[in-house]
Amino acid sequence: MKKIIFIIGIALVSFISCTDLTSESYDVINPGIFPETEDDAEALITAAAYGPFRSDWYDGIFTVAQGGIQVITEMTTDIGDCQWDDPVWPDVIYQNFTSNSGGVIQFYGDGSDDYPGYRKAMSRMTSTFDRIADVPMPEETKARMNAELHCGLGWLAFLLYDLYGPIPVATKEQLADPMSDEIIERPTQEWMVNYIETELNAALDGLPSVYSPSSSDYGRFTKGLVYTVLMKLYMHEGNWAKAEEMGRELMSPEYGYALVPEYKDIFTLENERNSEIIWACNETRSTNMQLWLAHVLSSEYPTKNEYIQKWGGYRVPWAFYDTFDANDKRLEVLVGDFIGTDGVHYNKDNPGTVLIKGALPIKYGEDPAATGEESQVDWIIYRYADVLTLLSEAIVRKNNTITQEAVDLLNTVRDRAGITPYTLSSFTDVQDFYDKILLNRGQELWFEGHRKGDLIRHGKYIEFARKYKGSTTTKDAFVLWPLPQGAINEGKGKIIQNPGY
Repeated sequence: MKKIIFIIGIALVSFISCTDLTSESYDVINPGIFPETEDDAEALITAAAYGPFRSDWYDGIFTVAQGGIQVITEMTTDIGDCQWDDPVWPDVIYQNFTSNSGGVIQFYGDGSDDYPGYRKAMSRMTSTFDRIADVPMPEETKARMNAELHCGLGWLAFLLYDLYGPIPVATKEQLADPMSDEIIERPTQEWMVNYIETELNAALDGLPSVYSPSSSDYGRFTKGLVYTVLMKLYMHEGNWAKAEEMGRELMSPEYGYALVPEYKDIFTLENERNSEIIWACNETRSTNMQLWLAHVLSSEYPTKNEYIQKWGGYRVPWAFYDTFDANDKRLEVLVGDFIGTDGVHYNKDNPGTVLIKGALPIKYGEDPAATGEESQVDWIIYRYADVLTLLSEAIVRKNNTITQEAVDLLNTVRDRAGITPYTLSSFTDVQDFYDKILLNRGQELWFEGHRKGDLIRHGKYIEFARKYKGSTTTKDAFVLWPLPQGAINEGKGKIIQNPGY
């Protein structure tokens, strides 16, 4: 039983009227009435802390539809493309970013029904600390709930900061005065980083290292998740020593993380909750469902379950597909060559309309019970291969020197893929190592939401948009996405737009 997702479903249904409101209006539920009990507090925490981090059909920041942060960020890079002509895709795919480009402004939001954004979710988390403060419950339980709120705040703040730079963050005092028309200005980068770091560190005290795969609490936040987000924050900021420290922490036996022997087995229903997964959106037929295969497969692609919906949208461009070794086992689920149900042999030389923009990023296994677009296969957000390859990079960047340990860490994913491992002599210099690790991370983590950050860290995000997408609209400043024009207008000169827009 996937308890955490069941609770989320109940919480979001039961309290939809308040979760749709701003935090300033959250107290329309009389605090003297709700929450009163530990169960009330649990429901409140679940809605506030976990509500944003879902892949539930078309909802949640990790939905696989065009409202999902992983999909949208990957589509702006060299590893993502889409065969549909929906109006959202051209601005995203070709980095034609403007303050009205729905695909890229949606996560910040302007408070409208079209783009509500996720900043309100941060305010709800902030308000919830006081909401549960006087509810009678064991101190250990309250510590865990507070830690989950801290984790949610730090993680969501990092995701938004990574896209837009520093974002306005409301304090408890500001949220307590719903009649105030105060405009909260954007903070400095130093303040923002300190805020994220402080919130994540505060989460460590009340969370377990991991939850057992058999635990009904599997899917809740853990120290493993917190250290992973901290590692990504430190990589983002170029704090290589701290990133290395986080990576080494995650290698400790207490977490039990390990690579799954076969790449294709990571993403299947049969192997859910495997040792490589640090955090995933729990999918279950009773509540949440993800829609990946429907967005990827074309009707001509053969599946065991004939009832799976197939819309034929997402693709990995041929230029990136061609970087793989022909013997790479990861090509078992990144499909650029197959015999269709119509008897046609589809590949790069004979793409038809099926593969016109690239290979099929299938990755996930089938749900044998699916009758349409839905799938109950857990949607993975962070996994151990990501940590090991980031650690390899951090070790080299810290001293600008290639070490045997860094090479060995990188080889862990190459060994599993069945391709030739590197030796120290495989690299002509440090820059060659950086180029190779960037390529290897792309080949390992395609469509998992890491490519944009990797390219920016390596100084390639804009260059690759021009080189591989043929973008004529991108600018050097587009490493930060634009704030919505509506948010700028409401800011009355106090909310400053990012450069280049």
